[in-house]
Amino acid sequence: MSTVIATVKLHTNQREQSLLVPLYITGTVAVISVLISLVFWRSGSIPGTDEWIQGSQFNPGIGYALVGFLVYAGVAAVATTFPFALSLGTSRRAFTAGTLLWQALTAAYIALILLVLLGVELATDHWFFGFYIFDIFLLGAGDPLRLLAIVFLGVLTSLSVGGVFAAAWVRFGARGPQFIAAGLVLVILVAVLVAIPSFAALAAAFELWWLAALAGGVILLSSAGSWLLLRRAIVR
Repeated sequence: MSTVIATVKLHTNQREQSLLVPLYITGTVAVISVLISLVFWRSGSIPGTDEWIQGSQFNPGIGYALVGFLVYAGVAAVATTFPFALSLGTSRRAFTAGTLLWQALTAAYIALILLVLLGVELATDHWFFGFYIFDIFLLGAGDPLRLLAIVFLGVLTSLSVGGVFAAAWVRFGARGPQFIAAGLVLVILVAVLVAIPSFAALAAAFELWWLAALAGGVILLSSAGSWLLLRRAIVR
């Protein structure tokens, strides 16, 4: 257990990337969202109307911005710390477990930050001018519990996917991530081909917990894949 905690501490040594960069990204997206809202306001849209609210709540900017960074962070966390962790005596199993724990802590941290910002947004009636930044459909449309679940699972999924790509690179070099990417594309294409005849029925029966189950499956598969790849990886 001590080596697992040591791995978590190793990951958190890069405090700016772990703690501050998500805040920088969130702040940047917030400013851009406000500027876009001002453009629509100046062009004749009226804050508070049904059209304004619906259009604003479809804003996916925070999701796109954070996912890209988080996948990169997941890659960097494994690729840069794995050799150093082994040199300090950490086992490959403990490194994988510690990395997963760090990913979960990071996901909880970002989820709590966005929850606080949602609370401020709702308390100020959307920043006093009807600007929808965190009260959006992608984050649960103002529901705190949904936001926590969506952000936690989304962040953990992004980090774990980045981690397995990094593990593939450590194990096989540049070919590893290429093989995983090709396999993912193949699986998605097969799933789409199988689902097309029943697409209408699946869409009608769709439940949000399906996405939660999918995220959980991806996290488990990514973590298991990372361990299987790293257990035979040669430290360069």
